[in-house]
Amino acid sequence: MRIRLLPPQLVDQIAAGEVVERPASVVKELVENSLDAGATRIELETSGGGLRQCLVRDDGRGIPQAELSLALARHATSKIASLDDLERVATLGFRGEALPSMASVSRLSIVSRADGERTGWRVEAEGGRLSEVSPAAHPRGTTVTVRDLFYNTPARRRFMRTERTELGHVERVASRLALSRFDTAFRLSEDGRVRLALRAASTDGERLARVAAVCGEAFASQSLELAHAASGLTLTGWLGLPTFSRSQPDLQYFFVNGRIIRDRLVTHALRQGYADVLFHGRHPAYVLYLEMDPSLVDVNAHPTKHEVRFRDSRSVHGFLFQTVERALSATSASAERRTPAPAAQGSASVPAQALMGLAIAETRPAPGGDAWRGHAPAAARRHEHAHALDFQRPQPLEDAAPEDTPPLGFALAQLGGIYILARNRQGLVIVDMHAAHERVLYERLKRDLLSSALSAQPLLVPLSLRVSPAEAELAEAATDELAALGFGIDRRGPDVLVVREIPAVLGTADAEALVRDLLSDLSEGAASRRIEERVNELLATMACHGSVRANRSLSVAEMNALLRDMEATERSDQCNHGRPTWTQLSLPELDRLFLRGR
Repeated sequence: MRIRLLPPQLVDQIAAGEVVERPASVVKELVENSLDAGATRIELETSGGGLRQCLVRDDGRGIPQAELSLALARHATSKIASLDDLERVATLGFRGEALPSMASVSRLSIVSRADGERTGWRVEAEGGRLSEVSPAAHPRGTTVTVRDLFYNTPARRRFMRTERTELGHVERVASRLALSRFDTAFRLSEDGRVRLALRAASTDGERLARVAAVCGEAFASQSLELAHAASGLTLTGWLGLPTFSRSQPDLQYFFVNGRIIRDRLVTHALRQGYADVLFHGRHPAYVLYLEMDPSLVDVNAHPTKHEVRFRDSRSVHGFLFQTVERALSATSASAERRTPAPAAQGSASVPAQALMGLAIAETRPAPGGDAWRGHAPAAARRHEHAHALDFQRPQPLEDAAPEDTPPLGFALAQLGGIYILARNRQGLVIVDMHAAHERVLYERLKRDLLSSALSAQPLLVPLSLRVSPAEAELAEAATDELAALGFGIDRRGPDVLVVREIPAVLGTADAEALVRDLLSDLSEGAASRRIEERVNELLATMACHGSVRANRSLSVAEMNALLRDMEATERSDQCNHGRPTWTQLSLPELDRLFLRGR
């Protein structure tokens, strides 16, 4: 075949394959146009899952009569006019491709009334053919109706799912867009039945209510509100607590300057922020908003604008990781569970030997030692725990003023050799002593070991690795960075590296796999935390084996010492595996359990 120019209609249909994947894509593009037009109220009406009809109505600025036909021309837009505008895109849409692409594969109509005009105007398109502009009654704003999507491209129509599935995609897109703009009211209906109705939100409580409507009440009640700014970057939103993890990454919303994106660098940074508090194989939940200078992010990197490209990806990665990690580290054990608890002051009821008894070096009882209570033989111990409750004389709360009561209160008893029961100002506190002690030891080990530089251990026989020339150049350029991690690596040819030293704490690790993983991380442009993760895995194992075990009987002083350590330890709400370490039952909750007052 000879080279020839394609007909304009075919060009538009090819472009539609990139922009319009399904009815949800139509909704996304039209709602983004409405938001760019300054709409404060958006109504969506669908039929047949959006395949028969998608209607989007807004109260924005509208389209003037003279520009109505131009809105359906390819690469016609009011959002950019020069290359400088393209480098600082502050709107959701800017290419001018969405409307003509939709018009080429559907029956489309636009009715709009712009500011200052006395009447509205209508234009229609079918298969890319435009009608004349005609007057039509319409309030200020725009209504776009897309009917019979893909009616003239049956191959595309056959790839659509059932109406119910397509409606689910539409609802998810509408929910994401609703989270992007709290100041805009949203309403979605299918065949006249309301599926989503959200009022404009202006206060913190109203914004959280919208998040709850989209993400669920459970997320809203088990999340941390976040607000942090540094180096021209601002991150706000909500982080789901580690105990509210998911089996799938289906509750992760991330917005850059109001645009929802799915980006590998962002996902990697946020997952690393949760690394110390999340079960393996589980996914965090979050709704986060990153604000930054538009010139530092390229939003023109993907046809559907789902991905972006950061000019300084390493600094963005570091900012996201550090912000999330610090926010989660503030979830130390406190009655409020959302603010860091201050380190509790010691009292005469917690002797020094009890605090020493929780040190990792003394986690196993010594015969005759008084750091831990002596243990009876196994048979007697089983009989002792038959009732699963070992009451001991507690420190009476009446002796202390309420404001002096620590967040986790004072120990009352040990239950089943597993749980510590304590009383604080709110009511009853239940602590999993193994999980809590494991977190305390883990954070202590990290602080003691990682506060000093990682020492290097020479290999008995240097390891020769054959890598790609690009990886060899990367290793040579990052010699100092690798040396700070405890690696001694020399380049011995275009594609050969010689590993002479590895971190001493990882002396038994697979050196070849470790180096290759490091180079892979560095090639992606993000700072590598591979060594820190391996060290943390080792410390977590040490903490797990060194922490107090189930069925170990603790004295009141030892239980109180553990509670005080939890209050002074970062991330003490969860153990190293993501399990909760304690829970609170308030007096009103206890009253409801026993139907008191009824």
